[in-house]
Amino acid sequence: MNAQSPILGRLKDNIEKVILGKSEAVRLAIITLLAQGHLLIEDVPGVGKTSLAHALAHSLNLTFKRIQFTNDILPSDITGVSIFNQKENRFEFNKGPLFANIVLADEINRSTPRTQSALLEAMNEKQVSVDNSTYPLDPPFMVIATQNPIDSHGAFPLPESQMDRFMMYISMGYPSEEDERRLLSTHTQGNKAGELDAVLTREEVVTLQSQVESVTVEPVLVDYILKIITATRTSQHLALGVSPRGGLIFQQAARACALLEGRAYCIPDDVKQLAVPVLAHRVLPQSSNGSHRHNFDESSAIIRDIVDSQEVPI
Repeated sequence: MNAQSPILGRLKDNIEKVILGKSEAVRLAIITLLAQGHLLIEDVPGVGKTSLAHALAHSLNLTFKRIQFTNDILPSDITGVSIFNQKENRFEFNKGPLFANIVLADEINRSTPRTQSALLEAMNEKQVSVDNSTYPLDPPFMVIATQNPIDSHGAFPLPESQMDRFMMYISMGYPSEEDERRLLSTHTQGNKAGELDAVLTREEVVTLQSQVESVTVEPVLVDYILKIITATRTSQHLALGVSPRGGLIFQQAARACALLEGRAYCIPDDVKQLAVPVLAHRVLPQSSNGSHRHNFDESSAIIRDIVDSQEVPI
């Protein structure tokens, strides 16, 4: 399994030709891909959310579709629609943009909850149901969704049920002054991510994803994960703790992190490093007025405190 780390290092280096100074965001995106999860990126416009999705997709020899979410987009616009073929005298299903290996759901919180929910089955079951027929999605399948801050004009907050489907929730942030200087010096207006060469094939991606399943998680680490999850449910600072599905996703992400580092086993640092991006969007901070809402910064601080309060297994 150690032989795979140079391949993943090549993928990371390729993406960072375009995404400057955001090594951790690139790393988390690759871990999400390996763990067969989905990624939600929230930040203000213009900091590289869409570029990261493009760079990852173009670094892989996979099919890629972008869906620009708006308040008038319909569920059938993303899943597809059945059209009657008069010549054949039967209905034919025209596949929507969800039928791709990497799907960029751009500004997902601009669409209505009805359309947002159309993604749930695809993300959770890797299939799409239309007109009493079910169509499987070819592996690998990953949704990379971007959203502007919830307080932005015309945004519809994602419900907890959909937030829980995303393996990780990350923020890009502004680049450092030095990275922005490099950006201004080397980049011109245009999609530089689209010029990247693919460094992994579809078969290699699927093989790497299957190898994640064989990464060892010792019982003492399972207990460590369980203590963190349980603490989110008993914390006086949280109105909603991490679900059992969240715990399974947490463990799978730790396995993928180990694989990225070239290891066939997990260590405590894999769990600690991923606690915030995997868990913070699955909890709701306790509110004094009884109105609970997602606050990523507040949730992140609470998760860090919970992790710091747990004894690290040796």
